[in-house]
Amino acid sequence: MKQPASRSDDPPSEAVFAALDDPACRDIVGSLDEPMTASEVADAASVPLSTTYKKLDRLTEADLVAEQTELHPGGHHRSRYVTAFDRLVVGLDERREFAVSVERDLAEPERQLLGMWSELRRET
Repeated sequence: MKQPASRSDDPPSEAVFAALDDPACRDIVGSLDEPMTASEVADAASVPLSTTYKKLDRLTEADLVAEQTELHPGGHHRSRYVTAFDRLVVGLDERREFAVSVERDLAEPERQLLGMWSELRRET
């Protein structure tokens, strides 16, 4: 059985709750069963493309969705979006405040690489 991992740098609970409180964000997460471009996400989730970009930014900031860059030899790169978690666990922290733990499957090297890439992009 694969062991889930909970990162020590989980996103702020407020960002996760706010993103999941948004029906369009929930529709987008529910539509991401494979890597998709923003246009594909908009079609799958039935959300206008301009709104989709805003919601993808919100979900990325909440660490629920990650952006992958698809490199092409001609230089025209494009982004694809994927869910960045396997499970969300809501609990109480030591101060008895709600906390969200984002669990990812360590057995998937692509998700590990994706997490490192997301961290690198945040720092630059």
